[in-house]
Amino acid sequence: MTIQKVQVVERILDANDQIAEQNKKKLDQAGVYSINIMASPGSGKTSVILRTIEKMMGEYKIAVIEGDTAPVTIDADKITAMGIPAVQINTGGQCHLDANLLERGISALNLNELDLVIVENVGNLICPASFKIGTHANVVISSIPEGDDKPYKYPNIYRGIDTLILNKIDLLPYVDFRKEYFKQGIELLNPGLSIFELSCKTGEGFNQWIEWLKSRISKRNS
Repeated sequence: MTIQKVQVVERILDANDQIAEQNKKKLDQAGVYSINIMASPGSGKTSVILRTIEKMMGEYKIAVIEGDTAPVTIDADKITAMGIPAVQINTGGQCHLDANLLERGISALNLNELDLVIVENVGNLICPASFKIGTHANVVISSIPEGDDKPYKYPNIYRGIDTLILNKIDLLPYVDFRKEYFKQGIELLNPGLSIFELSCKTGEGFNQWIEWLKSRISKRNS
């Protein structure tokens, strides 16, 4: 008797990638640019998003899709308090957003009234790296308190991303963080990757990050 091995994981990822392409097409048809922000818990994802919104909301119409493993709306409430539409996606304990979950999120938004959709993925440095969701750019946020060895311990999350934010640089004088060692690890995984050094507390570095994001939106819509 012949035993057939079914590549379940490959089939799941193939199906996910097809939905991701459909998501991107929906965003493209509406003229909406989108970014997928990935990071570990406590890296400052929501703080970066809030600061980004502050600097862009007068010029761009923005919405946020929040991915969380539990049905809490703490981060989404911070977004809506700024007058920005936010959609809360409860993954039911799943450690990442997938394309199907993002499809639900964008279906809850009026894309024709938006320029930019920011997706805050679940706080995790492993699972989100494996699942395309259909955004135009993947952004990873690392932070000084996490340590300088993250590229060496979690390499997959840094491969193929479009840019990296190094957050909480105001803590550099107080934390033993070897910035060049960190950047060397990134360069090995993603040569030439742009890295933006930011502080949500002081605002340092945000202008460069915002200009990069604006340029990407302009190129997509041109």
